[in-house]
Amino acid sequence: MCTLGLVVSAEAQLVQGWVKGQGYGWIWGPNDEIGALNALTEHKVLAALSLPKQGKVYDLGVLYDRASFQWPGHSPAEIISFRTPEGIKRQLDLAFMQGMKDAYHSNVVFINDNVGTQIDSLCHVTMGEANHWYNGFKEAEWGGDFGPRKACADKMPPIITRGVLLDIAGAKGQVPLPSQYAIGPDELQAVLAQQGVDIQPGDAVFIRTGLLSLWGEAGHDKAKLAPHDSAGITLEAAKWLVAEKGAVLIGADTSGLECTGPCWKPGQFYPAHMYLLVEQGVYIGEFHYLEDLARDKVYEFLYMASTNKIRGATAGFTMRPTAIR
Repeated sequence: MCTLGLVVSAEAQLVQGWVKGQGYGWIWGPNDEIGALNALTEHKVLAALSLPKQGKVYDLGVLYDRASFQWPGHSPAEIISFRTPEGIKRQLDLAFMQGMKDAYHSNVVFINDNVGTQIDSLCHVTMGEANHWYNGFKEAEWGGDFGPRKACADKMPPIITRGVLLDIAGAKGQVPLPSQYAIGPDELQAVLAQQGVDIQPGDAVFIRTGLLSLWGEAGHDKAKLAPHDSAGITLEAAKWLVAEKGAVLIGADTSGLECTGPCWKPGQFYPAHMYLLVEQGVYIGEFHYLEDLARDKVYEFLYMASTNKIRGATAGFTMRPTAIR
């Protein structure tokens, strides 16, 4: 792993810990649970806050319900009415509500912590026989019946940084991208040049495949969405974005950010996830709605996101991140 150090460019001085050619890594001490988000200094936040000039807000969250498309390894959601106005008045089981004309709604939500618009925390994936995740935390020591107990979403601080959109689908003129389309470093560089923007250390970078152009209201057409959900970045692209550009979060409009299928070597399981979350402590955004940004050709913006503080959650889920230009 790389050692803690400061890079020298003006942009890089807004962050700490990033080393060009290496990235971040396990550099923040044995008890660290937030990884690359340590790099975001007050100066980086203030620089990001200075970006908006129009005050236009973009909602990057998708509407999610019990029938929405999701990665097949996660459970669906159920939202069940626990209290309804008619039930309260009919059952008369709440003494403090008897004789009341007004009432309320209250629901029970059964939901996976990796559905809808989300940010994977550093405890999401594990490597090897020891089932270790970021910073060497191991399942045998830090697992539990109520979620992992180290480096999970409840530890993620609010994210306020510069956001950059790479509209790969728009540049290619194919929305959405074909199934299993692999986005490598060369294509990322070409699209950045075409858009006239660059990535700075500490940025949140978003890759548009165009998948969510098919989302509709709540992503119910699974047969249409599923084939295109396999397009995404390669492991080499992930390494370039971190080691050469200094991204602290890499997101996309798909369920898994990276391409799947032929771009994996035999025996690999989400290799970009392993590199980003485990080895580098860099976060992954998924199902971010990028269609409006692409329509308006907004390639640089203020990005703001925060997760629910649910102990042991492996991701921030059903989120509503914001881009402001």
